[in-house]
Amino acid sequence: MPAVSKGDGMRGLAVFISDIRNCKSKEAEIKRINKELANIRSKFKGDKALDGYSKKKYVCKLLFIFLLGHDIDFGHMEAVNLLSSNKYTEKQIGYLFISVLVNSNSDLIRLINNGIKNDLASRNPTFMNLALHCIANVGSREMAEAFAADIPRILVAGTSPDLVPMGEWTARVVHLLNDQHLGVVTAATSLITTLAQKSPDDFKTSVSLAIARLSRIVTSASIDLQDYTYYFVAAPWLSVKLLRLLQCYPPPEDAALRGRLTECLETILNKAQEPPKSKKVQHSNAKNAVLFEAIALIIHHDSEPTLLVRACNQLGQFLQHRETNLRYLALESMCTLASSEFSHEAVKTHIETVINALKTERDVSVRQRAVDLLYAMCDRSNAKQIVAEMLSYLETADYSIREEIVLKVAILAEKYAVDYTWYVDTILNLIRIAGDYVSEEVWYRVIQIVINRDDVQGYAAKTVFEALQAPACHENLVKVGGYILGEFGNLIAGDSRSSPLVQFNLLHSKFHLCSVPTRALLLSAYIKFINLFPEVKATIQEVLRSDSQLRNADVELQQRAVEYLRLSCIASTDILATVLEEMPPFPERESSILAKLKRKKGPGNLPDIDDIRREREKERDVNGGTEHTNSNDAGTKVSPYPSTDLLGLNPAPSTGASLLVDVFSDSSAAPASVDVSAGAAVSEENFSRFVCKNNGVLYENQLLQIGLKSEYRHNLGRIYVFFGNKTSTQFLSFSSSVSSQDTLKSQLNVHAKPVDPTVDGGAQVQQILNIECVSDFIDAPVLDIQFRYGGTLQNIAVKLPVMLNKFFQPTEMMSQDFFQRWKQLGAPQQEVQKIFKAKHSMDTEVTKAKIIGFGAALLDGVDPNPSNFVGAGVIHTKMSQVGCLLRLEPNTQAQVNTHTPVTHTNLELTYADTNSLSLCLSLSLCLSLSRCID
Repeated sequence: MPAVSKGDGMRGLAVFISDIRNCKSKEAEIKRINKELANIRSKFKGDKALDGYSKKKYVCKLLFIFLLGHDIDFGHMEAVNLLSSNKYTEKQIGYLFISVLVNSNSDLIRLINNGIKNDLASRNPTFMNLALHCIANVGSREMAEAFAADIPRILVAGTSPDLVPMGEWTARVVHLLNDQHLGVVTAATSLITTLAQKSPDDFKTSVSLAIARLSRIVTSASIDLQDYTYYFVAAPWLSVKLLRLLQCYPPPEDAALRGRLTECLETILNKAQEPPKSKKVQHSNAKNAVLFEAIALIIHHDSEPTLLVRACNQLGQFLQHRETNLRYLALESMCTLASSEFSHEAVKTHIETVINALKTERDVSVRQRAVDLLYAMCDRSNAKQIVAEMLSYLETADYSIREEIVLKVAILAEKYAVDYTWYVDTILNLIRIAGDYVSEEVWYRVIQIVINRDDVQGYAAKTVFEALQAPACHENLVKVGGYILGEFGNLIAGDSRSSPLVQFNLLHSKFHLCSVPTRALLLSAYIKFINLFPEVKATIQEVLRSDSQLRNADVELQQRAVEYLRLSCIASTDILATVLEEMPPFPERESSILAKLKRKKGPGNLPDIDDIRREREKERDVNGGTEHTNSNDAGTKVSPYPSTDLLGLNPAPSTGASLLVDVFSDSSAAPASVDVSAGAAVSEENFSRFVCKNNGVLYENQLLQIGLKSEYRHNLGRIYVFFGNKTSTQFLSFSSSVSSQDTLKSQLNVHAKPVDPTVDGGAQVQQILNIECVSDFIDAPVLDIQFRYGGTLQNIAVKLPVMLNKFFQPTEMMSQDFFQRWKQLGAPQQEVQKIFKAKHSMDTEVTKAKIIGFGAALLDGVDPNPSNFVGAGVIHTKMSQVGCLLRLEPNTQAQVNTHTPVTHTNLELTYADTNSLSLCLSLSLCLSLSRCID
């Protein structure tokens, strides 16, 4: 906000407000207000023109009177006149009056809209902000219609960057941490923290100054900082801000500096043990705020075992504190501490306290944090105890957290199962207790594990058979039972109590109570029974032959019944055994339950200790180049990271049916084998794939996946960039910016919105790029990504697929018009020809799809030669619009010859501009299209 000059104090307004406050009665207040209204009315109607300051003062008085509850029926025009002022304070009061007092149906709305339109068109961002605020506050239909075209233009203009480059001001801003006035230091720390999250390297010199300032505050007595001591706590707000600033960086490498910081943190922990100096809640709040921020810094550095254990013990004391907020914060911080190998054992010592909190806490949010902590502290030594407690709590748990508890129990049972019979019992018990909250991923997973492990198949069949005998079974249990008995029912068929006919009758007794998908699964189990137990073939065929199956209203059930019945009648025993053989083992892969939990929890959930250890091993492999081999196939290299598509943007293999959806899809897109710790060489691997499409995966390596979703209209575009963390470790100091060559900067405006500086493991963040095509261009901007992974700075540079044809708008033309214009474009500078060999056979449908994806309108029946492809469109730039005609001529030698004539629709341009622009456009479009077709 612009600085307010000394003369903007409006002394008359201050006196008027003082008079109102000094009134002894309501009658005296009304009398004083009526006197002021008469004075303002006379001033507005007087012959002498009022200056901007007087108008502002009187309008402000009217606004104050209105806020006191009195009606105002004049002064509106004077407020509208203030909108045309060039002074910020006058314009601000005008907009404030209009936002509060002017009705959306007022006769002045047209004048107000004109004033707003002038400010939106100005180059002053402050005036633009005032106008935008007014539109948002009033929000009338007239304003929506008047500014529907202007607001989107401002949104993608990119003329007001969110962050101004500091340049030579960096050192001066950092030096403010040494200022004698703690108010200045507090404000500077907030600014530096925000800037450091976006550009950590530029402000790393602030670490030493922040530690020095923190040390002086922590070691000082409360009387030393009397003006900034809050209930016997020295400068708590500044201390918290300094500790947050230090969390933007790894531990200092300098031993002396590191020792001084450790001393500060130890002092804060020691003070937490001291008796309180005041019984007031403000004292404990300030003291605990500094303590929790210090613990957050200790956890962030994760390098001092002594401090981590002390922090854990301190948090353990809070677990039984009478204050609910402290118990919540302690549980939340201990969840993070449990992921450190130094403090994991210390956290486990509080397991009984956490279990007690789970049972006795009245606040559901605290109970949820207790569940999170039990999940985080779980390992092989306490897995059975924790899973049993979570199952016990699940019976009475709040409905809002039941699904999350189910997922966590399923994950822990699988992760720490030494005896898989315990795993089967746990999952079946889970379905019994909370079947409605057991997702498909959970029962899918138990099926996969049973099929992959021969030693547990018989036990699983026996257990589900016994579970199904309960009078009321959840449908998910019926699904699991149907699948397992259909595969492995023969393993328990020797017992007369679980003979084949008994198994079938037990399953079929549940059939009519289930949904259609479950019935379909049971029908598949029945046909499996025919293969396993020929003696029940006639009974099953009778069920399949019944009218309720063959004439079922559901097409899926009817089709299965007909096909299974026919298969059982005409197929020989050998064919049945081949068709209905036992399911092969599923390939080992990351648990889908874990992926679902990550999606449900979202950013902010830290990995447990086992994930941390695995990630550190992977980090060494990535940086050290250690080669991993699969034990099943020693000659096959395995990526140390799962190649899951976090963004859901990887294209599926191309088929004829999906031709128009993705003309560039590849059957396999391997991640880029790039050394992520090396310098940032610009990656162009997938650049050409985006010539004819707007969505997909742009870049991928072992750590990061970058996906794009783009949309363009005329000369404006917007790109949604998705950054996916493929690891389970946080990316810190994450930043992404767009750089362009000097020439390109004047041709293409790219405005990048800031991105979240922290990307949690398995999570993704989004960045929005707004693009404006000013004039024709050939080069493409570069996306520069920086982040810290495992203490190592990673640099990645990727070429952004922003080509000229992205601003191509298709245009329909008749055959006569097309060739008439084609003949008119005979000048050398208006036509470019490129001959190139096609790498693949010229498939007509594929080529059409690529031309449409390229942006041109495909004109069928225009060219006399049916083998040729003809297109037309208009390139939109801010400076001009350029029409383009295109012909693609395949020949018998499997070569392609493309002509791209270009014409100007604006006849007022000079020949020089026309020549240079047309030639540049033609070259760029030819190059892009040849990449697309090639």
